[in-house]
Amino acid sequence: MAFDVDEHFIAAAEEALGCKLPKALRDRLSVCNGGEALTTDEDWQLFPVPDSASKERLTRTFNDMIKEAASARQWPHFPEDAIAVASNGSGDLLIAFPASDEIYEWHHETGDLTLANVNLS
Repeated sequence: MAFDVDEHFIAAAEEALGCKLPKALRDRLSVCNGGEALTTDEDWQLFPVPDSASKERLTRTFNDMIKEAASARQWPHFPEDAIAVASNGSGDLLIAFPASDEIYEWHHETGDLTLANVNLS
């Protein structure tokens, strides 16, 4: 079952991350905090923002975007100012950059970036 998330949790995550999230991602998180997103050839698991409204919500958001972004920054070739927003389970990530509404695929083996055609609806 998908959970929505209150705006103040999204704003708190943005403050912790140091930037605004892309509008399409913010809109998606407000109605479904985490879950699956699709690109042309991949299924991605979106990282939720932390939600401490209840014990159940806190448990469901344990692998939150803040933790995952910090972890991703340890990878070689990961862009210093990027934020990890989703994983394909194979090491590649969907990432966002401050002051941009674009989302990119980051390929962990090469560090290459590709503009993602991601469906967040």
